[in-house]
Amino acid sequence: MGYQDREPFHHSLMTHFRKRLDAATLNQINEWIAVEGAKQVDEHDDDDKKSGGKPTTKRATTQKKSNGDDPNQGTLVLDASCAPADIAYPTDLTLLNEAREKMESIIDTLHASQTEKSPKPRTYREKARKAYLLVAKQRKAGIQKIRKAIGKQLKFVARDLRIIEKWVSEKGLEALS
Repeated sequence: MGYQDREPFHHSLMTHFRKRLDAATLNQINEWIAVEGAKQVDEHDDDDKKSGGKPTTKRATTQKKSNGDDPNQGTLVLDASCAPADIAYPTDLTLLNEAREKMESIIDTLHASQTEKSPKPRTYREKARKAYLLVAKQRKAGIQKIRKAIGKQLKFVARDLRIIEKWVSEKGLEALS
């Protein structure tokens, strides 16, 4: 018997077995499994000691050994990697929106630190946020809509960059930590 791509039995069959077996029988089966597992661990440790203290990795093979032992011996190593479900994959649109928001916070910091109170430069943050959410909330936005939204966000980012560059050339960046 080797790897098979289908279930060996129907999952509801386990429920039927559990209903028919009482707690004492289940405990006895668990005890048998634990004893057999401990025996296999002890045998593995003995093999390690015989090999000079170095752990050996046996691979499961399908060829019969000359002494007639079971051919499927060894260690099976499985990788059960998983990824969190709440990861948001960055897209051009979300990256541009985050960049715009960070530049707006830089502009706010620069404006708050100024001694002479000139009017705050226009950033159109409400319009930019609305334009972003209009596409980001859609389940399946078309390519044209995404491209238009990216173009709009690029224009907002470019405007914020011009404001910051003008500020730096006139007053410097002393206000930013």
